[in-house]
Amino acid sequence: MKILANDGISQSGVDALEAAGFTVILTKVAQEQLQAYLIENGIVGLLVRSATQVRKELIDSCPDLKLIGRGGVGMDNIDVAYAKEKGLAVINTPAASSESVAELVFAHLYGGVRFLYDANRAMPLEGDSKFKALKKAYAKGSELRGKTLGIIGFGRIGQATARIALGVGMKVVYADPFLAQVTVTVPFFDGQQLEFKLKATEKDRLLQQSDFISVHVPAQKEYVIGKKEFAQMKKGVGIVNAARGGVLDEVALIDAIADGTVRFAGLDVFESEPKPEIPILMHPSISLSPHIGAATEEAQDRIGLELASQIITILG
Repeated sequence: MKILANDGISQSGVDALEAAGFTVILTKVAQEQLQAYLIENGIVGLLVRSATQVRKELIDSCPDLKLIGRGGVGMDNIDVAYAKEKGLAVINTPAASSESVAELVFAHLYGGVRFLYDANRAMPLEGDSKFKALKKAYAKGSELRGKTLGIIGFGRIGQATARIALGVGMKVVYADPFLAQVTVTVPFFDGQQLEFKLKATEKDRLLQQSDFISVHVPAQKEYVIGKKEFAQMKKGVGIVNAARGGVLDEVALIDAIADGTVRFAGLDVFESEPKPEIPILMHPSISLSPHIGAATEEAQDRIGLELASQIITILG
């Protein structure tokens, strides 16, 4: 049976599938050519990440297709309910990339409080001629320890982010309509661990008391953070979106930076992805990364092996 990993899969995943008798194809097929390719090659399993779209038309036109796999968490690029109605198995890897995304959140946070997002732009241009001026410009950094991190959406990634925050010495508050109370376990290198019992707070209260905010929700029809929400935040807040483009209003974000509400923002995802808006890309107070939350070798290995395990169970 043939599996097309159209957005790639780790070598560990390939090895596990091939050992179970599957043929794994790593060819990257353009979206407009995907339907024909699946039909012509008798593909039974299609693996994607966030780039490839799997919509009703594709599902209807590919009778050999038995399984759709998403290497990652969100499946807004797949018509999941329709695929299941048609008898296809739809799988993803919700736990595999949580730690990697959480670490990227903190990369943006640490870079934000020390102005690294701007310093790394300015130093190559002016570091040799204006060193003292740059040193003065970036001299008013702050620490994360002792500050309050508000987490909107407290699923696996939100909780992974909380573990790092608690380990750093931050206070964590979270808002999630589905989780009233959560025990977060923070493990250490020597086998010791600490447990923190956290209770959900109202989103409005979270916005008012947080020094930093991280968003961890699936794609929404409306903004989770928009003009109304920015108006409720503390002055000088830092905000990170490593969830989905469109959950944060980027126009309102730029306005909130301009009026001093937001000190800096870290964005890994964008409303108009894969072509982020120029005002966002060029903004001196926004830390940028190109949707790489799950893009670590460790996460990709876990994703590949988890996908392989599920495929072998379902199709093997």
